[in-house]
Amino acid sequence: MSRILVIEDEAAIRRVLVKILTEENEAYQVEEAENGAQGLEKIRKTDYDLVLCDIKMPRMDGVEVLEAGRKSKPETPFIMISGHGDLDTAVQTMRMGAFDYISKPPDLNRLLTTVRNALDRKELVAENRILKKKVSKNFEMIGESGEIHAIKEMIEKVAPTDARVLITGSNGTGKELVAHWIHQKSPRAGAPFVEVNCAAIPSELIESELFGHVKGAFTSAVKDRAGKFETANKGTLFLDEIGDMSLSAQAKVLRALQESKVSRVGSDKDIKVDVRVVAATNKDLQKEIADGKFREDLYHRLAVILIRVPSLNERRDDIPLLIEHFARKIGEEQGIAPKRFSDKALKLLREYDWTGNVRELRNVVERLVILGGKEVSEEDVRLFASK
Repeated sequence: MSRILVIEDEAAIRRVLVKILTEENEAYQVEEAENGAQGLEKIRKTDYDLVLCDIKMPRMDGVEVLEAGRKSKPETPFIMISGHGDLDTAVQTMRMGAFDYISKPPDLNRLLTTVRNALDRKELVAENRILKKKVSKNFEMIGESGEIHAIKEMIEKVAPTDARVLITGSNGTGKELVAHWIHQKSPRAGAPFVEVNCAAIPSELIESELFGHVKGAFTSAVKDRAGKFETANKGTLFLDEIGDMSLSAQAKVLRALQESKVSRVGSDKDIKVDVRVVAATNKDLQKEIADGKFREDLYHRLAVILIRVPSLNERRDDIPLLIEHFARKIGEEQGIAPKRFSDKALKLLREYDWTGNVRELRNVVERLVILGGKEVSEEDVRLFASK
């Protein structure tokens, strides 16, 4: 069922539009408003899938309705209805965010095609919103311990800003989750989140990966290629394991942060970039600086905000919550009925030495969900979770 609102002060045209829409599709639930003020009040009170709005109306015209309606319900598409003298204004409303406009008297095929396209667009926007919520749940930070609460509070304060963040912690603790949360809670959430694992890229290729290259810059450069800084423009660039980056690449990253410019390998041309950089490492960068392996000036550029992610052994109270979360998620992924862990099984798992942190715990839970009994017992843990 699609709810459509027709705002038109000419009763005859309003009746024609309502008749065309209701006869076209029984699933169209069409409502009317005879002036802009009445229409805007309806928009604020009801979630419409589409609004058809006349431009020339007394007291409150269609441009004013569009402007106020978009502020109130930004996802609702507007189709503007224009007379012959309103075409310039109709084009202006497109710049203001209207989906399209139709001229009076409305052409039947043009009207119905535009309505269908607008409703399809609204459905796509709604699906994308649901998908984004699902994606964000994949990066949810599970835990109620003081350490996790402190990190969540820090993210709430830091995310709305453009301050650079350095995330530290052992492998498997969830540094990537923190980076994703910072991005998703920031004004840049609608722009790209680009991740670079600095440890996984050979040192001779890291500069090309980050800054791009031009054709002929080296043997395998057969065409121009944008780097990660350009790809992440307006969004967030996550430099994971930055402690493994070569000193030459560090120098270029420092310049990019200082000047908001990059140049592709083999080119002297500067490219402006607007990127928020979040970095992570499992190394002690102060020691790396002392050993001459990491630039101190780059460290100070990156570590405006420091977030340390604790090891799992430091937050054992979160283990039952993590087990419940992983068991439910793995059950859904594998098509296995939800499994409960006995109190003794949970106690035993809480006492383990989790050197691999949360990543290791997830692997153990997956093994127990697949191989354990209907209720995962202490015996299952001893049998299938042994190291």
